[in-house]
Amino acid sequence: MVLEIPRPPLKGARALVVGVANDTSIAWGCAKAFAELGAEVAITYADEKTRNYTESLARDIGSPIYMPLNVTKEGELEAVFGAITEQWGILDILVHSIAWAPKEDLQQGLLNSSAEGFGLAMDVSCHSFLRMARLAAPLMTKGGTMFAMSYYGANKVVPNYNLMGPVKAALEAACRYLAYELGPRGIRVHAISPGPLKTRAASGLKDFDVLLTEAAQRAPLGEVVDIMDVGFACAYLATPYARRLSGATLYVDGGVNIMA
Repeated sequence: MVLEIPRPPLKGARALVVGVANDTSIAWGCAKAFAELGAEVAITYADEKTRNYTESLARDIGSPIYMPLNVTKEGELEAVFGAITEQWGILDILVHSIAWAPKEDLQQGLLNSSAEGFGLAMDVSCHSFLRMARLAAPLMTKGGTMFAMSYYGANKVVPNYNLMGPVKAALEAACRYLAYELGPRGIRVHAISPGPLKTRAASGLKDFDVLLTEAAQRAPLGEVVDIMDVGFACAYLATPYARRLSGATLYVDGGVNIMA
C-alpha cells in the first residue's frame, strides 16, 4: 500500500501545543515545527507574565487560537477545548509540555518531599495530561497523536532531579496505558524524552550547566539537542509515516541514553 501524504506532510492538520513559555521552550519547538510542516497550531500560555513572551510567537506562526491555560485553575482547560471545538471541530495533534513542583519540595530531595507537594507535582505534570486526553479524544475523529514530555530521570537516577523522577515515570506509564486504551480509535500516544536543553525552566535545576556539558561529552553524536530537534521528531511521529508507532518513549538526546 502506497501512502498518499500531502506536501507539506502536516498540511490540514490541527495541533494544540500546551506549555509554550518563551522562544527557548520545548513546546515552542514543537509548535514551530508543526507550523513549518503545514499544520494550524493553537498554543496556550500559563499566565500574564508568560503572555509577554509568547504573544509575538503566536503571531509568528499565525495561531488562530491563543489562550491562557493554567491546569490548576478550574474551567481554563475546558475553555481551551471549547474554543477548539467551536473553531475547528476536530483535533489531530496534542502536545502536553508542562511540569511543576513546589520549589521547596523539588530542592530538598525525594525523602523529604511533602505529600501535598508531591501531589501537586503529580497533578500538574501527569494527571493534567489525562484530563487533556479525555477532552481531546472525542475531537480526534479520524485518529490523532498525543505527546507528553518526559526526561531521562524517569528511568535512571539523575542527581537533583528528585521528586520529578517518580512523577515523570508515572507520566511515561500513563502514555503507555493511554496508547492501549485509545489505540482502537486510531489515536497514538508517545512520551518524548529530550536530552538536556538550554531552556529557562531547566536552568533552575542545580548544576544544570554541568549536566549539559556532560551530555555533550557522552552523546555518540557529540552534541546536545535543541528544541527544533524535539519539534521535528514529534512532527514525524504525527505524520502518516509513523502510523503504526504508538506507546513509545522516544529519546531525542543525541544517543546519550544508550551510554553506560
